[in-house]
Amino acid sequence: MVTNITSFSRSGLSDWIIQRASAVVMAVYTVFLVGYVLFHPQLDYATWSGLFQQTWMRIFSVLAFVSLAAHAWVGLWTVTTDYIKPTCIRVATQSVIILAIFVFLVWGIQVLWGA
Repeated sequence: MVTNITSFSRSGLSDWIIQRASAVVMAVYTVFLVGYVLFHPQLDYATWSGLFQQTWMRIFSVLAFVSLAAHAWVGLWTVTTDYIKPTCIRVATQSVIILAIFVFLVWGIQVLWGA
C-alpha cells in the first residue's frame, strides 16, 4: 500500500503523478491551440500576437512549458537510469539533460515574457 505520496524522496508514484499531470496540461494546451487555429480561419499575426499578449495565455503557456520540462525530465531520467549502467556516464548524461531542459525552459519564458 502506498503511504508516502507527499514525500520529497523520489518514488515511482511521484514520477507517475508528474508524468500524468504534465501530460494532461500539455494535452489541454494543444487542444486549445488547435481549436483556436480552427475557429479563426482568417488568423493573422496581429490576432495571434494579441492572444499571447494576454496575461492568462502567458500563464497558461508557462504552465505548459513547465509541464513539458517536468515530463521530459521524468521520461529521460527513467530512460538513462534503465539503459546507461556506468554511473559516471549516466550522471554526465543526466547533467547535460538537466542543463538543456533548463536552458529551453528559460528561453521559452524569455520569448513569452520578453519585450
